[in-house]
Amino acid sequence: MSRSRKQQKSLIKEMAAQRIRRLFELAEAEFETHPERSSRYAALARRMGMRHRVRLPRDLRQKVCRSCDSYLVPGSTSRVRLQKNNVCITCLKCGRIMRYPYKR
Repeated sequence: MSRSRKQQKSLIKEMAAQRIRRLFELAEAEFETHPERSSRYAALARRMGMRHRVRLPRDLRQKVCRSCDSYLVPGSTSRVRLQKNNVCITCLKCGRIMRYPYKR
């Protein structure tokens, strides 16, 4: 018997989420030696999430620049600053500023 369409979709989404996690693990491991490869992994993970309509978890979403798809590592590819009620992450490749609220 074949699976229902709903079961197939949920299986595909679950598999996509696992692949996204794996791509971010690879990006983190490869950053020291090949930073351009880690940016490629991050871009692939982001595209896969968009294709299969899977939201990236918050911790992973903040590691990718939305405009240039580069992998963000504080101190080397991004700058992190605290301003009043926001954490400001600046991509050093394209200059985009991403602000995330926080409470003291």
